[in-house]
Order: sequence, then C-alpha cells, then structure tokens
Amino acid sequence: MVTPVHRVLPPPPATPARPTDAPAPSPADDPAGPPLATIGPAEALPTAATVPISPARLSPALRAAPFRHLGPQWYAPVMGTAIVATAGAGLPGDLPGVRTVCAAVWALALLALVAVLGARALHWRHHRDQARAHLLDPAVAPFYGCLSMALLAVGGGALVVGRDWIGVRVALALDAVLFGAGTLVGVGAAVVAPYLLIVRHRVEPGRVTPVLLLPLVAPMVSAALGPLLVPYLPPGQARQTLLFGCLALFGLSLLATLLVLPLVVARLLTAGPLPLAVTPSLFLVLGPLGQSTTAAGNLADAAPTALPTPTPDGPALAVLYAVPVMGFALLWLALAGALAVRARRRGMGFSMAWWAFTFPVGTCVTGAEGLARHTGLVAFEVLAVALYALLLAAWTTAAVRTVRGLVSAELLAGPRRAPAAPPPATARTR
Repeated sequence: MVTPVHRVLPPPPATPARPTDAPAPSPADDPAGPPLATIGPAEALPTAATVPISPARLSPALRAAPFRHLGPQWYAPVMGTAIVATAGAGLPGDLPGVRTVCAAVWALALLALVAVLGARALHWRHHRDQARAHLLDPAVAPFYGCLSMALLAVGGGALVVGRDWIGVRVALALDAVLFGAGTLVGVGAAVVAPYLLIVRHRVEPGRVTPVLLLPLVAPMVSAALGPLLVPYLPPGQARQTLLFGCLALFGLSLLATLLVLPLVVARLLTAGPLPLAVTPSLFLVLGPLGQSTTAAGNLADAAPTALPTPTPDGPALAVLYAVPVMGFALLWLALAGALAVRARRRGMGFSMAWWAFTFPVGTCVTGAEGLARHTGLVAFEVLAVALYALLLAAWTTAAVRTVRGLVSAELLAGPRRAPAAPPPATARTR
C-alpha cells in the first residue's frame, strides 16, 4: 500500500503596501479596464466616501441623465392642458372670470411646451441611442404624433383665448408658426409611423392597442384648427388653399382611422381587456371622433369667408356628420370608462398613460360646443358642460399625480427590470 504524500504550498507573496503619498492607480492601469460607472473623463460618481462634485463641473451627459428616459409621450400633458383652455373658452354662457382662467391655463400649456421641447432636445443630443430605440419600439414610436398635436393645440389656444393676454397680432403670428410646424410634423408622423410599423416593427394581432391611432389623428387636429386662420388670410387663393388643405387633412385622418380602428375592436373582442397599464389608451379612440366633429363645424364656419359662392348647406352637412359620430363617441366613452374602472379596481397604477383621459375628452367637448352653436339645442350645451366637468376632473388628477412623480423623480426613472430568477437547486448524486 502506497501512502500519498501531501505537499504544503508556500503562501502567496504579500502585496506591498502603497505609500500614502503615492498616486492612486488610474483606471487605464487596471487590467480589468475602467469601471462601468465612469461617466466622463477624469470624473467619478460621488459616493459616501468622496466629496460631491459641483454641478458646474459635471459633464453635459451627466447633467442630462434625468432626461434619458423622457420619451415623446411627455407631450401629452401639453395637449391635455391646452385643450382645457380652448374648450373652456367655448362653453355656453358668459360666466365672469372664465376667459381669464382659461388664458392662465393656456399660458401654463405654453410654458409646458417650451419645457418639454427643451428637455426633448437634451434627450436627442445626449441620448441618441435611446431616442433611436424609441423610434424602433412599436409601443413608443406612435407617440411622436403627440409632438404635432401639442404644437397645434397651443397654437390654436393662442388665437382662441391667449390673445386676451398677448394681443391678436402676437397670437396670430404664434398660431401661424405652430400650425405650420405642427402640420408638417403631423403629416410626417402619419407617413413614417405606418412605414416603420410595416418595415421594422412586428405587432401581433393580440398586441394591437389604440396607441396606433396617435400619428393618424394628428392631421385631424390640423383640420380642426386650421380654419381659425382662414379669416386672417387675404381673400381668394390663400383662403381657399388653406380651407381645402384642411379638408384634405380631414379625409386623410378619417380614412386612416377607419382602417386601424377595426383592428383595435377586433383585438378587444378576441383577446379580452387590455393590460392594466395600457387600459387608459382606450380613450384615445375618442380623439378622431371628437376632433372630426370639431373639424366639421369649424370648416363649415370658415367656408363662407373663403369660397367665392358660399353654400348655405355647409352647417347642415356638418351637423349631419357630427351628430352620428358624437353618438358613437358617447358609446365608446361609456365602454372605455367601464373598462378603466375595472382596471383601477384591479390595481392599475398611475402612469403617463393617464393623460389619455384628457385631450380625447376635450375634443368631444369642442365637438359638442360646435353642435350647440349650429343647432341651438340646449341638450348639446348641457352635454358640453358635462363633458367639460369630466375633463377638469381627469386633468386635475393627472396633473397632480404628474407633479408628484416629477418631484420624486419616479416618472423620470427607467423601466423597471424584472428580478432575475434564482438558479435551480441541484444535488450531487453518486
């Protein structure tokens, strides 16, 4: 029998201590490379053991870090705030102080638009990888239509109620600029979003949501607000061109919506309710419905000032279109509201998707106001007031929760990752 011999290995040599006055090794000298948390050259993240760096010494990328996950859906609060001002200015009756409050709300929407445009510019400058990822994400790319609608909503509000504070000339110039930019962006989004959906995105029928309607409804907003500019143009070709251009945008958005809306309804009927977080998007269907009724009324109002031979049938045609569409909008509002209540009872938390409760409902308010103006029926006046009360409740809730989320930085945080599953337990067998 051979007895095994155990050899004792000598301990590894001790690493000599670095003198206290010797310089610390740089990340480049480390064989493992620089740490992953390195933000910029010669900068380190402040920890409990280091002195905090002055904000003036931080790199632009580090200062813009809070905007990395700020997507195009942040234009939704601008839209929702602007529609509160515009719809409030058109309510029946002449209550004292209403226009002043609406003008203040419009000013808030203008400030919000400037802030979001600046934040989105920082996002594109310092986080282009994330911006490109948004374009290639079928759940985020349609929100680029919100940029168009935010520009248009603030511009239209300037001419409707903002002129009380800034004057007609400034309001007209502001509306002209924002209307032109918003229309170009809206038509571009209506083309690019479906193109990316066909070429780059892959959306299964069971994952279709009303978010797909966002880039398609943007031209309808132009069709609804463009007629406000018609009386300020020179008579003749200029007025007619804008009027018929808005009418073309009306058809573009309406027919495109009729192609996509059946997919949304089919998904609901075959796959059941939407996920809890996406349920507020059901209110987006109200956008093309309410906005088209508003556009029909505004086009009928602008036609006599643009056409060489005005026809008296314009308001009648607008009413014949708007009344049935408003009826379907009320049906969808009841259905979407019931599903939203169901989702809330099952734990639907707040997110930026809650702003879908505002702008689409506001378009129904302006549509009902147009019907009240053209028919003279008190019923439509009551409907407009009731819908506006719902809009105010939704806007107040979304605004308060958004401010709270901004203060806590929760809304600016990135998407939460699911916790990694623990490794499977294994046992050694003989």
